[in-house]
Amino acid sequence: MVEPTNLLTKIAEGDRTALSQLYDRYSRIIYAIAWKSLNSVEDCEEVVLEVFAQIWRIADRFDPDKGSSEQWIFTLARSRILDRLRKIQRLNKVNTAIASEKEIAFPTISVDPLEAVEIGERQQQVLTALAKIPPEQRQAIEMAYYQGLTHAEIAAATGLSLGTVKTRLRLGLSKLRIQFDSES
Repeated sequence: MVEPTNLLTKIAEGDRTALSQLYDRYSRIIYAIAWKSLNSVEDCEEVVLEVFAQIWRIADRFDPDKGSSEQWIFTLARSRILDRLRKIQRLNKVNTAIASEKEIAFPTISVDPLEAVEIGERQQQVLTALAKIPPEQRQAIEMAYYQGLTHAEIAAATGLSLGTVKTRLRLGLSKLRIQFDSES
């Protein structure tokens, strides 16, 4: 069995097989550690992927004189877990702020009772569809469409990258479109 320090040296040289071996050796342990803090399959998987992506990028920075390879790997994992926890806390704060402002109110322009019923039904369909998409995507859509924020403003408010915001909006709108198409 190849020592982790040797694997990190090979990874720094661009050896993908060494990364695969390191992943096989430590991914389950990192996942288990992440589970204790995050308690979410999706978040734990993200943490594991982020850790190994970071190892791939910065393996050349590992210095065996400063500590063991395992300490270095688990420090990276701890940092990614803490980042994920902070992200979850930010998301919860934004969701709480959105929820506490007020329920989504759709303006009614017409006094025609049939039209008012149709608008009410459509409002309920939209709210039901929004409840079925992941919270991150719903948050981005609500901020864009109900608060009128630009993509850049959403990124600044949530602390996410602009690309992540655009991806969440695109995926969320795609899922909404699929839901509405299936109802037709």
